[in-house]
Amino acid sequence: MRANAVMFWILSIFFLLSSIVYTLWNLLDAMHKNVEWVGTIGMLLAAILSAFIAFYVGRSHAAQGAELPEDRLDANIDDGDPELGHFSPWSWWPFSLALGAALVILGLAVGIWICFIGVAFSLVCIVGWVYEYYRGYFAR
Repeated sequence: MRANAVMFWILSIFFLLSSIVYTLWNLLDAMHKNVEWVGTIGMLLAAILSAFIAFYVGRSHAAQGAELPEDRLDANIDDGDPELGHFSPWSWWPFSLALGAALVILGLAVGIWICFIGVAFSLVCIVGWVYEYYRGYFAR
């Protein structure tokens, strides 16, 4: 985690310097002679976001008291927590839910009536995914 925190601090400094150079470049340009605010604020916000993430990761690393197995060079694969959760490799519900979310986004871009179809489809997919193991061949 320490390496991740350092990388995010470097990224934050890079975006901050890029924002400063971008602003100065716009001011020195003979054609514009003014600041282009969208790029300047966008890069400045990227720097702030990277700094927030770096601070959080650094504090999490300091609070845990030790290195993670992923950070040690002498660690084995089995040193990490083997239980990552239960995932269904045969399940089609996550794909269907992503399709429902895509319909909602498409509805926001094209026509609001598509959002209603996407929301209804997403609700059916959420219920199907939650109750996947309560019916059918894999019922418990």
